[in-house]
Amino acid sequence: MFPIPTARFAYGVLVAAALTMVSPFAQPLSTIALGLAVLLLAVIDFVRASNPNDVAVERELAPSLALGTTAPVRWHVQNRTGANLVIAIADEFAPSLQASNRRALAEVPARSTATIENTLSPTRRGRFVISEISVRVRGPWGLVERQRSRDIPAVLRVLPEFRSKQEAELLVVRAKQLDVGLRSARGRGSGTEFDQLREYTPDDEFRRIDWAATARTGTTIARTYRAELNQTVINLLDNGRVMAGRVNDVPRVEHAMDAVMALTTVATGLGDKCGLLAFDRSVRAVVQPSRSRGQLGRVTEAMYDLQPALVESDYRGAFVATLAQFRRRTMIVVHTELVEAAVGEFLLPALPLISRSHVVVIASVRDPLVVDWATAPSAESHEVYRQVAAGKSMAERERVIAALKAKGATVVDAAPGELAAKLADVYLQVKATGRL
Repeated sequence: MFPIPTARFAYGVLVAAALTMVSPFAQPLSTIALGLAVLLLAVIDFVRASNPNDVAVERELAPSLALGTTAPVRWHVQNRTGANLVIAIADEFAPSLQASNRRALAEVPARSTATIENTLSPTRRGRFVISEISVRVRGPWGLVERQRSRDIPAVLRVLPEFRSKQEAELLVVRAKQLDVGLRSARGRGSGTEFDQLREYTPDDEFRRIDWAATARTGTTIARTYRAELNQTVINLLDNGRVMAGRVNDVPRVEHAMDAVMALTTVATGLGDKCGLLAFDRSVRAVVQPSRSRGQLGRVTEAMYDLQPALVESDYRGAFVATLAQFRRRTMIVVHTELVEAAVGEFLLPALPLISRSHVVVIASVRDPLVVDWATAPSAESHEVYRQVAAGKSMAERERVIAALKAKGATVVDAAPGELAAKLADVYLQVKATGRL
């Protein structure tokens, strides 16, 4: 526990130096004596300073918060001594947590507790281990401080930002109002689960007529069906190198995570099961399908610490792992990026594994900046080159989409902020038409 000089000590040294310089009677011995006097006062102040171990510190911090939000962190500083103390603390916050102030100073009366509040505004998701807190206690004369560090471990989980949360919840409400996916639904000619017999109307499909019931009653009778419950949606989240690129200054995987959370919200809100399998070169996380209210939390928990691996993703391995767990007909949503080389070499050859017996949807976020470059008029030579490159990129993307559709997949390629809603609309359409 070494003494730490304060600003007051530095001022004292400066004043002593100034006095010896301006005094006409200053002698070398008097200069040394004055300096030693200041140093002696500092030593006495250090000896009289309270021990930092007599100060208790507790950190109050939420276990998790979402990216893009702000959360408070509080330090409860308890002075166990019989003297009033000036206490400084410094906490171990990563720079990306964007703490408003990682240091704090408080005057704490004898045998009392003071609370200091700070705020965190993280700019990166993930798991952050916060451990060390340094405590300084200032001497009674304010010349030096005593410092002691201690471990107060805590873990903060920064979860992915759910930007489309309100939109997803509104989709659930709207779908329920339209009786999509409810046991009480009465969708004429839609769904696959038999509901009831009723008298035929001109709006009914001819193929829905029940001829046996018609013969018995002498009146034309039609069958009605409802959309099945207990259907399953599996999100396959690509965590490979193609998802590390940024769109609107946000990694592509972040947009995909938002779409995963939106689809989970809508599917479970309508009584269906929804699960997750995250992969790159190998499977990174699996969340078994469930329709429970806590499923969104489990999916979010499985994704928050994933960082894109700079390797090619093994689509075939991910599809095999999916088929091994989910044999029943399922809606499989592959969240990836439509890079022609990666799709042509790895995704397209593996796609028949799941497209034969499942409904396959490929979801990707389109970069609006590239679209603007490809379509905006240009005058400068460098803009012409940029426009040609952007146009080539868009043409490659369209070829990839056409190839995926030819393999039987539905492709949702949308701008940031639109992907989640369009993907949810595709799910509702698949559900309403009974394709599952």
